[in-house]
Amino acid sequence: MYSWDFTPVIANAPLLAQGLVNTLKVTGTALAFGVPLGLVLALLRLSPRKALSWPAGFVIEFFRTTPPLVQLFWFFFALPMLLDIEMTPFAAAAITFSIQSSAFFAEVFRGGIVSIERGQWEAARALGMSQSQAMRRVILPQAVKRMIPAFLERSIELMKTTTLVATVSYADLLFQANELAQKTFRPLEVFTVVALIYFTVIFAASLVVHRVERRLAVSGETTVH
Repeated sequence: MYSWDFTPVIANAPLLAQGLVNTLKVTGTALAFGVPLGLVLALLRLSPRKALSWPAGFVIEFFRTTPPLVQLFWFFFALPMLLDIEMTPFAAAAITFSIQSSAFFAEVFRGGIVSIERGQWEAARALGMSQSQAMRRVILPQAVKRMIPAFLERSIELMKTTTLVATVSYADLLFQANELAQKTFRPLEVFTVVALIYFTVIFAASLVVHRVERRLAVSGETTVH
């Protein structure tokens, strides 16, 4: 029978706490850059000019369909060789997940924008707005409300995807867990605790998502009535 002992894990709790902070740091950075970049890509893809829509479409599909681990390795190992620069694990992770998440956010933006009724565009033009003004003042505010649940769900998925940064020796929660497991020879205890940490954080985020969805649903019903 295996004898469980969480004492070494508890004694090294600060190590795991720092790993969680680093995980949240990568996730937050990717969101901070990925969301606005996703909006730009979505607007470019919706452009009637093929010189803008086609390259944007290629970037979106490329980063949505290629494995994020391959992208991470490319930015960490290949890009520094091509540009003769140094790339830290955090920088590589931030670039990779910012661009990768922007591709998914771009599709969320695009779906939200095209879901707005054509009459909203016509009403904005009737008020003398240009297309950019209509997009900024009329379309996007309505679209963003519909996109919030999808954005939150994608943010949760992003946090789970960032566990890949351990492969380039970035000290996220999974990397610290590996180090601690080798140090204490207690992998079962270490990864059990880490699984519970991820569950707690992601489950809490999921509750927020569901609450936001319910509020938006109630708000929508109130607006209709």
